[in-house]
Amino acid sequence: MVVALRECQLKVAQRMAPLVPSGAEVLAGLEMGGIPVVTALGRHTGLPCAFVGKQAKPYGTCRLAEGADVVGRRVLVVKDVLTSGGQIVLSTADLRGPGAVVNEARCVIDREQGGADALAAEGISLLSLLTAEDLRTAAAG
Repeated sequence: MVVALRECQLKVAQRMAPLVPSGAEVLAGLEMGGIPVVTALGRHTGLPCAFVGKQAKPYGTCRLAEGADVVGRRVLVVKDVLTSGGQIVLSTADLRGPGAVVNEARCVIDREQGGADALAAEGISLLSLLTAEDLRTAAAG
């Protein structure tokens, strides 16, 4: 089962790699589902990764993003499943606060295809590997 999961993560990373914009310096995976995606994508692309919590931890480093430094760097936010886009908007604001440059986000599945509008309003462009319609079509076919 673990081997099958790793193979799936690698296939997702291979398919998402072309969606990574040139010039991206750090991949930022959002808690929780974005973390395994960004880890596999980082291994595939060679880009460093940051793991972004919903809030800074009150212990240890007390940082919002663990891993690669995001300050002054062009950061690509990565999420597993997008619905409203709200968490990307919040996390992007948190990353921009200390100086990360965040203008783009990627997700594996865009569930409702409405989140892109919320992101665009914040200056964040979105690309997704799959949409809910893609999954419905594949299941029906």
